[in-house]
Amino acid sequence: MRNRALSPLAPPDWLVRSLKPQPAPVPWAAVARAAIAMSLPLAIGMAAGEPAYGALASMGALSGVIGDTADAYRMRILNIAVPQLFGALGVTLGALVFGHGWAAVGAVTLVALVSGMMSTIGAVASVSALLLLLNCVIGAGLPLPGQWWLAPALMTGGGLLVLALALLAWPLRSGVPERAAVAATYRSVAALLEAAGTGEDDDAAYDKARADVTASLNQAYDLVLARRTRDHGRSPDLVRLIAELNAITPVVEAAPTAHQYGEKLPPELAAAMRRLAEAVGRGERGRFGAGSDRGERGKLSAGSDRGERGKLSAGSDRGERPPNNAYVDLGLPDELPHPHGPAARAVHHALRHAADTLADPDPLTVIHAEDRLGRPAALRVRARRATRNVILSGASWRYGLRLALCIGIAQCLVSLIDVPRSYWVALTITFVLKPDFGSVFSRAVLRALGTAAGLVVAAAVLSSVERGWWDVPVVLVLATLIPALTPRGYGYQTAAITPVILLLSDVLNHQGFGLVVPRLVDSLIGCAIALVAGYLLWPESWHTRIGDRLADAVSDTARYVECAFGDDPEATAPAARARMRRRLYRDLSDIRTEFQRALTEPPPTGARAAAWWPLVVAVERIVDATTAARVRVRHGAPAPGPHEVTEVSRQLRELAEGLREVEVLVPVPAAFTGPEDGVLGPLRQEVTAARAVASPRV
Repeated sequence: MRNRALSPLAPPDWLVRSLKPQPAPVPWAAVARAAIAMSLPLAIGMAAGEPAYGALASMGALSGVIGDTADAYRMRILNIAVPQLFGALGVTLGALVFGHGWAAVGAVTLVALVSGMMSTIGAVASVSALLLLLNCVIGAGLPLPGQWWLAPALMTGGGLLVLALALLAWPLRSGVPERAAVAATYRSVAALLEAAGTGEDDDAAYDKARADVTASLNQAYDLVLARRTRDHGRSPDLVRLIAELNAITPVVEAAPTAHQYGEKLPPELAAAMRRLAEAVGRGERGRFGAGSDRGERGKLSAGSDRGERGKLSAGSDRGERPPNNAYVDLGLPDELPHPHGPAARAVHHALRHAADTLADPDPLTVIHAEDRLGRPAALRVRARRATRNVILSGASWRYGLRLALCIGIAQCLVSLIDVPRSYWVALTITFVLKPDFGSVFSRAVLRALGTAAGLVVAAAVLSSVERGWWDVPVVLVLATLIPALTPRGYGYQTAAITPVILLLSDVLNHQGFGLVVPRLVDSLIGCAIALVAGYLLWPESWHTRIGDRLADAVSDTARYVECAFGDDPEATAPAARARMRRRLYRDLSDIRTEFQRALTEPPPTGARAAAWWPLVVAVERIVDATTAARVRVRHGAPAPGPHEVTEVSRQLRELAEGLREVEVLVPVPAAFTGPEDGVLGPLRQEVTAARAVASPRV
């Protein structure tokens, strides 16, 4: 490492991190769909004597392949179908202004403004905005065959072909991706139980396990809630999935307690959690053993009084439980070890509660259990909120203006200077200038490198493969690389997409090998415009954005402390605390992602981002310490006084204000007056450690 750092020819660390492929399994089903969806339209076009029509449909299929990233079938509809509609609108608008000179420049720039503002709404809106602008640029810069409506219809048809292939297994595998995600969450919680209580020497393993649980919970809740975008009824499958996710919340709350106080949990608890994960993955409906007698409990309906069972939390006295053999069919051992210590008792009770949830033959009986997440608003309500937020948000206007400025410069440049097939410049800017997809600087560099690598492949194909039917097997092979390399990183995705686009473009304009050099020049021009007009001229893009987001998380942590130990019965309800804690961990997970993006920026931004990392970990530990203290109070420890709670929350708010005012971290001492041996003692230590974080490396 030292020799590489001292070598004048060694690449910088930020570039090495950007080029390092991300570990990811090959999505073989997506690979097969890409091969069929992109080669079949081209083959049909060749057979019909209209290869240009087939190429347009294959281009539409390419956009569908890029959006084919979801696991849940309903999410695939949103991720693929919705962007296709915006793509059709974009190519129609572009085709209408094709050849109209400065009117086309103004129209494409206006579409870029709208596209940039749309990108701030969410993932589906971001991809839709991307296709809106991409297809508009293509329509405005490339003469399309046929009537004005034919190109949008063909490109949309190609994307819908990907969707149709993705939904083929839906009747046979309905709900399987969601169950698999919930089961994966159970397994990640089992790994967290194994890592908890291992002591300070293994904090890294615990932190990684906790981050994995957060990511798994995020994915599982997103998949399940995606199925509820229109279904607001009491679907048994959806109710069961949500109940199974909510049932592990007490387990997740108990793990920080074990780790905070060094309480090593019995391995049987993690093993029991893994058996529950297997039951969830198999879709078990909780068949009880032959010898168990559930009495009236198994017959309760949704409207009945479930007694204490529906109200039990991890630390509550569960009263009479079903006999141990009632859990045999779910894979739990006949006898779990007798718990010693508050954390083990909390996990033990939570596992029984999770087993009860899985074992209930009537999923509607879990409705009275606390919904710790809450149902999402109706789709029209969320659409109205998103529209209002986009129009009133300064961030959406700033990004829209950045994108519009870059696209406007590109369109003006190619209007004044003769650039062959100039639409490629604007296409490059559209792909690069996506801050929600990653660092603009690193994406520009990776785009240039990926394009160069892809052009090498394209040059070999265009120079050695005869045009015509040979294009079909070549596209079939090259298409498989797109879903296989996309998870590895943006540069690898660019290298896979470039030869496919060039080959399809050649079917439309028959330039052959002459496409290669102009494409490289256009890409370099686009990257340069994005770097200068979309990155360097905007200070917010080359300053770290972690500070403000982390400050908001610290402020939310202060409210979480007050919620955990306050007097307001509504604010301190278990469901309210669980929702707040989940929201906190999701925000911190997003900050981790932002941190990873900032590391790919060149100095000094990357170095400053690295300096914030210890504070990100410290805030996560503060949330853990708050949860652990709450679990201890629930198990009989004396509750902290109002003065202690106010003191901790005040220190956190002061820390949040300091983070908003500085970009370089400085140590700030924290003074507490509460008892050192109180339940908030570990929490005060974590707050003190967070306030003492400093960054000499700036």
